[in-house]
Amino acid sequence: MSKKIKIDLFSDPACPWCLVGLTRFDQALKRLDPDVEVELTHHAYLLDANTPEGGENARQVLELKYGQAPDDMWDRLEEEGKKAGLDLDMRKQEMRYPTQRAQILIAIAKEKDKQQDVALALSRANYLKAEDISDPDFLADLAGAHGFDRDEIFHLVQREDLKAHIEKAAADASKQGVQGVPFFIFNEQYAMSGAQPDEVFDQVFEQILSGESMPQPDQPA
Repeated sequence: MSKKIKIDLFSDPACPWCLVGLTRFDQALKRLDPDVEVELTHHAYLLDANTPEGGENARQVLELKYGQAPDDMWDRLEEEGKKAGLDLDMRKQEMRYPTQRAQILIAIAKEKDKQQDVALALSRANYLKAEDISDPDFLADLAGAHGFDRDEIFHLVQREDLKAHIEKAAADASKQGVQGVPFFIFNEQYAMSGAQPDEVFDQVFEQILSGESMPQPDQPA
């Protein structure tokens, strides 16, 4: 019986479904036996690499994209959020901010094995507290709360070479088949997208740990 699970996770703090999906995923991780070794790596994905500095109005962006008001989608998100224990109000965060800097922080968090904590904290800050997750000062404060050097992070998230690296990684992910987030790859064999119900994560973990064969991914990693 395997006691190790390798997980590659693609997400974007600008994606509200990522907040729901990462919350459910995090809860499933906490239900695992402590003896299970989880090797988790978060990868960058950008819903819109061209979101302007300072952000743009979320409602207007969605109305332009879908040709209708986003209220029905937001209502559904709020319902799904409640099922995951989230007090989610999709009207609270009026802006969609660029997330390259936030993605730099998530990448850096790998050094301390804190990517999951940081990614979830960023999503929660964005949609539960309506923070500007592109602001270097905010990112530095959040990083400091997770054990990182605040001044170092303040400068790192503003580096143009790191921004370019994130944008390339996100573009490469799209080329390799990641067309929406959250997107999970388990043991480099099984791919799953979307904010899946709690029991789906539990079933996947159970199958992997029991050695059962998993279906091949529909989309290559």
